[in-house]
Amino acid sequence: MTNKPSFEQTLRGNAIRAISACDLDEKVRLTRETAHRWFGRRLSIRSPLDPPLPERPGRPAKPELVPPRMLKKRSLNTEHGRIALMHALAHIELNAIDLALDIVARFAAKQIPRSFFDGWMKVADDEARHFTLLRDRLKSLGADYGDMPAHDGLWQSAHQTRNDLEARLAVVPLILEARGLDVTPSLLEKMVETGDHETAAILDVIYNDEKTHVAVGAKWFRFFCARNKIDPAARFRELVRANFRGDLKPPFNELARAEAGLTPSFYRSLSPVSI
Repeated sequence: MTNKPSFEQTLRGNAIRAISACDLDEKVRLTRETAHRWFGRRLSIRSPLDPPLPERPGRPAKPELVPPRMLKKRSLNTEHGRIALMHALAHIELNAIDLALDIVARFAAKQIPRSFFDGWMKVADDEARHFTLLRDRLKSLGADYGDMPAHDGLWQSAHQTRNDLEARLAVVPLILEARGLDVTPSLLEKMVETGDHETAAILDVIYNDEKTHVAVGAKWFRFFCARNKIDPAARFRELVRANFRGDLKPPFNELARAEAGLTPSFYRSLSPVSI
């Protein structure tokens, strides 16, 4: 009779610990440590002793979560406006940590190659690094994550797809992360124009990493479609219409999207604007 590994020895168990952490320094530490141990092949994938996956990720008391319409738009020409931007981006990256860990933990029992987990743990590690860069930048400007309200739209979008791996891949990397490829270049350019080269450098790191994250999503979405002998672009459109509220808004960064494996046939017909 073999002993079952404890959750401290599994990828799923450690991912759930990181998702559940309310202290953000602890969440980042656990995420990066789990990635390091996984890539060192010191963790099995799962165990019956793994703790249950929480309904929501662990969070500190702040920021206050409000509907998106209640968040003010601020000019990036002011320091306060740039702080608000950094705070919003830090909130996105924090959610991205938990979303990457969640796809690992939630679907660990599926019959999928180990390289699937390699890809998503690399994403989780990147997102933890991005959050740290943004939070450190906020602190250098006399602010911190939690000082401003934020919205819960990202996690709500992911929760909608909690029982469907293909839908999760369609919504999170191929819609939400791909949107970052569309908007980040103009934000980066604006930071350079205002003389904020430190923030611009952070955005450049994030932009280039996000291309690889969309590519991970596209790779595995195409993999599952091929395994099921279905057209990936048609399947994407079907899943988006069923699981995502709202339209996909142009302009699209078609070059960056295509480099990541997300060609216009996937998303053009989902836009309300003829492009």
